[in-house]
Amino acid sequence: VHLLHRPYENAEPAGIRPSRSDFQWTDAVTVQLAELLQKNVLEGEAHMEHKGTVTLETERLVLRRFQLDDAPAMYRNWAGDGEVTKYLTWPTHKNVEVSEKILSEWIGQYDRPDFYNWAIVIKEAGEVIGNISVVSIQEKAELVHIGYCISRSRWRQGITSEALGELIRFLFEEVHAGCISSRHDPRNPNSGKVMKKCGMKYDGTLRHSDWNNQGICDASYYSILREEYDARKKEAG
Repeated sequence: VHLLHRPYENAEPAGIRPSRSDFQWTDAVTVQLAELLQKNVLEGEAHMEHKGTVTLETERLVLRRFQLDDAPAMYRNWAGDGEVTKYLTWPTHKNVEVSEKILSEWIGQYDRPDFYNWAIVIKEAGEVIGNISVVSIQEKAELVHIGYCISRSRWRQGITSEALGELIRFLFEEVHAGCISSRHDPRNPNSGKVMKKCGMKYDGTLRHSDWNNQGICDASYYSILREEYDARKKEAG
């Protein structure tokens, strides 16, 4: 799946809240209208209740904020492994210093309520083995797009689906998203299997619509709506 190093760098304008400084008004007659418009844009379009990167927990996992001392495990377990990053949109880290720099950037954004970026920690081992995050948000559509990756040594153990399932729960039940989506290179079908396992439906494949470490590629999209999640939860009892 296409996990970006800087969440929201590919977000569409609809996912970016303007600040008051973005509005330039010179005609005194329009001041009152400007204030009303600013209020509508800044306050009226926010339907989700952003919580930020809070700690989440499942049977086997803890999803928490990254710490700078996670850099060695990050580099060793996934960021420095070319097999893990093969179909991702960021280059394999050349050394642990690159991982430290990326983590420093992420940590600096944790005070933002709309920044969601978790370290995946195995409870039993107590080690960071992957990353799952919201890589873009469209506020008007109440749409969030998720990316993830984990250590090759932890593939095919149900860990990614466990983390994704908890994130889906959190985003629907606590953030009140309306739709959750993700995508993967069709040459990496196991990522799509993770999405299906978590109740996401296949929406289609856009040809030559994306780019990763293999070059220009197709992108297979999956999503789940809030009502589909609710129905699935009701069926499960």
